[in-house]
Amino acid sequence: MASELLLNQVCYHCGDDIGPAPYHLAGHQFCCLGCQTVYQIVHDNGMDSYYKYNQHPGKSQNSTKSADLNYLDEPKIMAQLVDFMDEERAIITFYIPAIHCSSCIWLLEHLYRLDKGIARGQVDFMKKQASIVFDYRTISLRALVELLISLGYEPKITLQDVVQENKKINQNDLIAKIAVAGFCFGNSMMLSFPDYFGMASFEKHYAHYFGYLNLILALPVFFYSASGYFQSAWTSLRQRRLNLDVPLALGILVLFLRTAFEVLSQSGPGFGDTLCSLVFFILIGRWVQQRTYHHLSFERDYRSYFPVAVTVLEGKSERAVPLADLRVGDRIWIRHNEIIPADAILLRGEGAIDFSFVTGESKLIQKGLGEMIYAGGRQMGEAMELEVMKPVSQSYLTRLWNNDQMNAKPKEYQTFVGFISKYFTVTLVSVAVLAWCYWFFLGNTQYAWSAFTAVLIIACPCALALSSPFTLSAALSIFDKNRFYVKNAAVIEQMAAIDCLVFDKTGTISSPSSARMFWEGTMSDSEAAIVASVCRHSSHPLSREIVQFLHISDYQSVESFTEVAGKGIEAQCDGVHIKVGSARFVGEPRFNDGTSIFVMINNVVRGAFHVEQSWRAKLNDTLSELSKSFSMHLLSGDNERHQSEMKLTFPENALLLFNQSPADKLAQISGWQEQSKSVAMIGDGLNDAGALRKSDLGIAVSDDINNFSPGCDAILDGAHFEQLPNFFRFAKDAVNVIRMSFVISVLYNVVGLSFAVQGIMSPLFAAILMPLSTVTIISFTSLTTRWFGRKQKLI
Repeated sequence: MASELLLNQVCYHCGDDIGPAPYHLAGHQFCCLGCQTVYQIVHDNGMDSYYKYNQHPGKSQNSTKSADLNYLDEPKIMAQLVDFMDEERAIITFYIPAIHCSSCIWLLEHLYRLDKGIARGQVDFMKKQASIVFDYRTISLRALVELLISLGYEPKITLQDVVQENKKINQNDLIAKIAVAGFCFGNSMMLSFPDYFGMASFEKHYAHYFGYLNLILALPVFFYSASGYFQSAWTSLRQRRLNLDVPLALGILVLFLRTAFEVLSQSGPGFGDTLCSLVFFILIGRWVQQRTYHHLSFERDYRSYFPVAVTVLEGKSERAVPLADLRVGDRIWIRHNEIIPADAILLRGEGAIDFSFVTGESKLIQKGLGEMIYAGGRQMGEAMELEVMKPVSQSYLTRLWNNDQMNAKPKEYQTFVGFISKYFTVTLVSVAVLAWCYWFFLGNTQYAWSAFTAVLIIACPCALALSSPFTLSAALSIFDKNRFYVKNAAVIEQMAAIDCLVFDKTGTISSPSSARMFWEGTMSDSEAAIVASVCRHSSHPLSREIVQFLHISDYQSVESFTEVAGKGIEAQCDGVHIKVGSARFVGEPRFNDGTSIFVMINNVVRGAFHVEQSWRAKLNDTLSELSKSFSMHLLSGDNERHQSEMKLTFPENALLLFNQSPADKLAQISGWQEQSKSVAMIGDGLNDAGALRKSDLGIAVSDDINNFSPGCDAILDGAHFEQLPNFFRFAKDAVNVIRMSFVISVLYNVVGLSFAVQGIMSPLFAAILMPLSTVTIISFTSLTTRWFGRKQKLI
């Protein structure tokens, strides 16, 4: 009855005191009219599940002030705030500080049930961000913000990057928790020294006083500093899964309860110092981990993911510049099948933009002169000239790489710690229960409870939990410095599991920048200008080689441009019909030379460009080294002209397939996967997009143009191709470091458990062993990973 009365004194929506004059609705009491209104909105739309995930999930509306949102109706303001916008929809990301629990996530991801103009919502809980897709013709940006405010989720609207600011706020909170735990740890350890080393007669008079002080010092550590672990463990249990925070929270809880029992019953000194030290060290570990990821978030930004160049127009000349050097006002040349790297305005040409990577829909959006084209779209028509309107860092493209939900079929990786965490808690509790049963059936109840609690205290998983992120963070940093840009840490573990390598030829094991080309046939200067103008619209490496070879300064306007992947291009230029591509594509079936690019003008074949293939530096040594550890194959869209050379380069058991279309490559990879092979596809990111996405690991090799493919897991700078063996070995080394650190953690736990199950674990033993194991693991993983990096000549 008392608990029921207590519940009736708090607001049903936010949990605050209802005060002397509560509001009533549907049998519930509310502290203010705002909370009652939010409840009514949620209830009337059949969304009462909002209150099932947490007892009082809402935020008090008592202090909510109405803000002037008229500025959101201005088109220019909206254009600056949204991430993406077309004729039907817009995508915007809000920073919402009020996000604090699973109910918040549920409500924000079900906003579409409150307004039909909202298509979907997606919440990033750690960043407190909500990405919302809405039809701005049905619900305006202002109306959307007003809806969020009415629900108690007022967004912080700014044109600055609030994510980094939010990280600082979160880290300040973590630092405060560390400071509290450190203060209590230092004082608790000082009060425990007499008990560790033997008390003099004078000190024995104050033994119980010291115990009470230790218990008082443990209170803020338990209720404040360690609160995040309890929240994480509770969320994990409610979702019916076990993460490593569950046994960690269990150990902290048992430490506190046993300390309170021993001190209050005056049966022992308790483990207050151990509790404070444990929380202090694991919080330091979390701080170091966050600092590591925070550093990497700057080191691994869009410039790392897209390190290759963008074509910038300077008068009549073209220049490839790094994406990081792209500035507002630059005029860029975007060819067929290339991604628009920054929000820009169309100045010349016609846009046929595929925004499927952004919206999930594959239809082409036609764009005309003067229209804004958002970053992340892929040009599927002729080449076009754009003027950059926003820095790359402010475009929607910078967030697409890490957003797996934008992919049609995200890859799932089984990490080592994820696998272990399923069994750690069950094993730990089982050992504790067995120890309790053993002593209980021997008739020693005191030892039974002592052993039970000691096992839960000493078997701390914090060392195991920190081993993987510290190792993989160091590995990511080393890869980045060698211009091998891995999508996320889980990819490194997947890379270590690869046993089959599949290579593309053109632009992958061959080097587009050093190939030698010559022309055989008849072609006038005006016709050469037309050929160069058409090839200029294609992003294929051979098309770019033709443009460079012809060296034309005045380009012609191109009409009805079409490119068929793996075959060629067709267009109208200055009233001339032209086809450039393979022999079969132009209708010359008697030729079968994949290194020749035929030119047909007005249905007459004028000749062909011949390419003398140039292989990447140290290709034979690189493939020979890889063949020692992997089965290797070649899937090429070219013909068999270089088959004899490839047989000498690849191992004898390698399968060399030529004239492969993108669909053929996809089918071959599927076949190897059905044979339980773990396949890595290494291609140029264009014609190989499907194969890169289908493979277990997709590596796009890029040289001088933005060949980014959403389906790839890593981007390799072509100049570092010869380091592939080192990269694969280092990935395996990184996983071995995680496994070795797990062994070290297990050894620590075995030593501790051998004392714990006997019921003879002393406070001094626990105070030394637990933080020592954490410090050992952190030092071991960081130093060993860098040692392996030096061993593989990556540092």
